Amino acid sequence: MSKTTVSHSSLISASASEVRAAIRSGSYDGHTAGLAAGHLQCNLAILPEAFALDFLRFCQRNPKPCPVVGVGDTGNPALPTLGRDIDISTDVSKYRIFRNGTLNDEVTDITEVWSDDLVTVALGCSFTFENALLRAGIPVRHIETGCNVPMFRTSIDLEPAGPFSGHMVVTMRPIPEAQVEETRAICARYPQAHGAPIAFGDPADIGISDLAQPDWGEAVDIYPGEMPVYWACGVTPQNVLLDAGLPICITHSPGHMLIADVAEDAETPILKRDIPIQQGD
Repeated sequence: MSKTTVSHSSLISASASEVRAAIRSGSYDGHTAGLAAGHLQCNLAILPEAFALDFLRFCQRNPKPCPVVGVGDTGNPALPTLGRDIDISTDVSKYRIFRNGTLNDEVTDITEVWSDDLVTVALGCSFTFENALLRAGIPVRHIETGCNVPMFRTSIDLEPAGPFSGHMVVTMRPIPEAQVEETRAICARYPQAHGAPIAFGDPADIGISDLAQPDWGEAVDIYPGEMPVYWACGVTPQNVLLDAGLPICITHSPGHMLIADVAEDAETPILKRDIPIQQGD
């Protein structure tokens, strides 16, 4: 029996849990830009417990590209602070599996490689603030054109920790010059989603040679009167993990995020819990 598939456009109005359900069932394996508006989208780093503390130190030292929004228990694929029914082994539309510093596979389910020594670290994603930009009337070109955001390697050094070091990866969005400052102010309200842009203007200033040739994602047009604006990107820790040569690590594929149940503007990403009220004497 053939598997039912759904399109990106058919999921635009779906809830976070509905999008995850479609992904879990194998019905959807596309990018998540523009889906579940108002909900936090997360980059992923899944690695052996022996390396997890150093990786968390690395994230703490590099909060712009690596804003930690959730950490799982060792061996447990749940992320209860981000969604009560999340199973990290099935709820991302595409994963990358790296072994000894080499891309080993790209899959839509990691249940067969999940093990009891793995730890999940969820990191904020720039997709989160895009809805706020759209509400303010600021265009987001890759959403307009239905493609994945362009991502680029840069020459910006990161603060090392243990075996983890490298250079920052950025996303680029063309913004009308008259709206660049408004864009900066809006994005600064989302520190859990990379926050304000890290640069704008000439790509050569941050080591990018050609905006028409992104390292990941798809190129977008820059219209007259627009300026390229750059944000720290969650592909950064993917590169860092790759360079560290871990025996195994698993990440999302670029543009294929975990969608959480928490609001994108939550100051501390954590689900509300039902707490019993203690009756007084």
